[in-house]
Amino acid sequence: MRKLLFVVIWFVTFVTAIEAQSIKSPNGNLQLDFAIKNGMPVYSLQYKNKIALKESKLGLQLKEDKKISFENAGEGTQNVNTNDLTGGFAITKTETKQFDETWQPVWGEVKNIRNNYNELAVTLTQAATERYIVVRFRLFNDGLGFRYEFPLQKNLNYFVIKEEKTQFALSGDAKSFWLPGDFDTQEYSTVTSNLSEVRGKMKEAVTGNASQTTFSPTGLQTPLMLKSKDGLYINIHEAALIDYAALSLNLDDKNFVLESFLTPDARGDKGYMQTPCLSPWRTIVVSDKAGDILESKLILNLNDPTKYASTDWIKPVKYVGVWWEMITGKSTWSYTDLESVKLGVTDFANAKPNRKHGANTQHVKEYIDFAAKHGFDAVLVEGWNVGWEDWFGKTKDFVFDFVTPYPDFDVQELHRYAASKGIKIIMHHETSSSVRNYERFMDTAYKFMVANGYNAVKSGYVGDIIPRGEHHYGQWINNHYLYAITQAAKYKIMVNAHEAVHPTGLCRTYPNLIGNESARGTEYESFGGNNPDHTTILPFTRLMGGPMDYTPGIFEMDLSKLSPSNHSHVNSTLARQLALYVTMYSPLQMAADLPENYNRFLDAFQFIKDVAVDWDDSKVLEAEPGDYLTFTRKAKGSNNWFIGSTCDENGRTSNISFDYLDAEKKYIATIYADAKNAHYKTNPQAYTIRKVIVTNKSKLSQYCAPGGGYAISVIEATDAQQLKGLKSL
Repeated sequence: MRKLLFVVIWFVTFVTAIEAQSIKSPNGNLQLDFAIKNGMPVYSLQYKNKIALKESKLGLQLKEDKKISFENAGEGTQNVNTNDLTGGFAITKTETKQFDETWQPVWGEVKNIRNNYNELAVTLTQAATERYIVVRFRLFNDGLGFRYEFPLQKNLNYFVIKEEKTQFALSGDAKSFWLPGDFDTQEYSTVTSNLSEVRGKMKEAVTGNASQTTFSPTGLQTPLMLKSKDGLYINIHEAALIDYAALSLNLDDKNFVLESFLTPDARGDKGYMQTPCLSPWRTIVVSDKAGDILESKLILNLNDPTKYASTDWIKPVKYVGVWWEMITGKSTWSYTDLESVKLGVTDFANAKPNRKHGANTQHVKEYIDFAAKHGFDAVLVEGWNVGWEDWFGKTKDFVFDFVTPYPDFDVQELHRYAASKGIKIIMHHETSSSVRNYERFMDTAYKFMVANGYNAVKSGYVGDIIPRGEHHYGQWINNHYLYAITQAAKYKIMVNAHEAVHPTGLCRTYPNLIGNESARGTEYESFGGNNPDHTTILPFTRLMGGPMDYTPGIFEMDLSKLSPSNHSHVNSTLARQLALYVTMYSPLQMAADLPENYNRFLDAFQFIKDVAVDWDDSKVLEAEPGDYLTFTRKAKGSNNWFIGSTCDENGRTSNISFDYLDAEKKYIATIYADAKNAHYKTNPQAYTIRKVIVTNKSKLSQYCAPGGGYAISVIEATDAQQLKGLKSL
């Protein structure tokens, strides 16, 4: 991986305390100011002379509240509170640095990523305790990242975090796109409101989930997307979440100050630390253009380069799967209708099958045939292994062993059959949140995968965590998620983790993490439906930290046609489902609907077949969170582009230019769009397809129905004959 690197470093050390420091971003648009006020560290952030963040406090509180004596040179012995890392500080050292490099991700939205920032590292010393910490700021053209660093030292070795006290003080009552703060789920619908309205809307926003723990009437999750009254777009999140509890925010809705609120463990502690150690980066992406937020690579840049010497085994994947039919109720994960089963005890071979089990050998072969016929890479199969009958909500420790198939699932035969068709099967490991059990079987399961030709796994963490009392986003289980990824890498296995912690850019360091759920995905269309504006918001929130396995591509919106007892309706037009393959970035993309539904609309299905899953370039053509967005992306290693546009329940007319195309070249644009009478509720399958010639001078005005959108493949014409009979746009 070739890198271009330019680094200049200045070191300045001060013996006496320093009052304040400032740095600007490389382009000068952002300014960070840092100071000590009455012993307390504070910072503020401006963008083009507008206030992004007012003066905000920094620091941590530790759990220990006992009095400990410290020898303070020249002052004898003092009794001090040892739980305070929020005050009593002086700046005793500063370091500044300029950094500029270009690096290439293993997979991604662009081929090259520029990592360019100005850095300020401030050493803060508590004279009373002789403790010191470092706050390291990195100011990019698109925002700010900072973290706490705890060097090895005599008076700060092992410590327990009671709470991190980082603040993000806003300039006023900003428009926000928020989820209720929760230690166990992100699977809520996003609420759009002013911050002053959060408290009043919280009760309605907290909807049921398999596992959930809210913590405050004004608690919010990150990534949190905001728009200030003076037009600044501000996104708050974290990067490089390792050996630390996940960040949430507690809102002071009188002063519009957001303060960090970490996920506790079963004892209520927020983190067990040993120096030298680091916090994750706290990130603030800022611009006066919404599209700049979507194009930001700040979070990736704050993560370390890949830890793997070889990455040639990590490949983007387009797949189909035995999944949606279970989600909708057409078939089942379980093989029997037994109400209670035990691994090693229940005799599945002689049990009565329910005749609705989806993961049977013959049915999986049908999916393999469909994938091979249409050029897909893989087939996901859920419900193949014994134990599904009574796993949900039982908090059982020993639920699955991840290697024992049901009697109607022939592992060896399907391995042979898939390989003969050039198709991989994607493994499924539902842990039922019994984390101890998963770690018990993990290496055996990975070896089983290698032996049977699986190179990717979808893992799930549905339900309350076992050990009981732990949360999905606490320090302990965050370490488990990373352990699963790094162990999988030893076997050259890619991981797509569902119900795991919000992504924080770790896919740069561990690129076999090719997908996450960590939000309300397409499955909720079968559980009552997602809001029409849902996919106009997720790129500004959930996708800031990494790609999402959203599982788009639903063509049959009336789910009662799949299962008579399911009365849900997919809140999208068919054309918008195509657009999601571009707007909802992921190197792991599923055509989630049933093959028979695709066979009804093969002309529209062609876009799913054609669209890439890895990219050399990506641009935002239009964007406004909650209303609409339009992406264009250039397929890896080609001169072909794909466009996706999605809008909310109001519909709109999109206006875009093709000025990014190569000059003097002609392209064939196939436009998959909503018909004039399309509507996500009443007429979702009404679409049109037309082909036109486009150049870098072309412009398009395209209607988007309520809850709709459009998708375009833009293929370079290499032969004049290809243009015959086509009109220019």
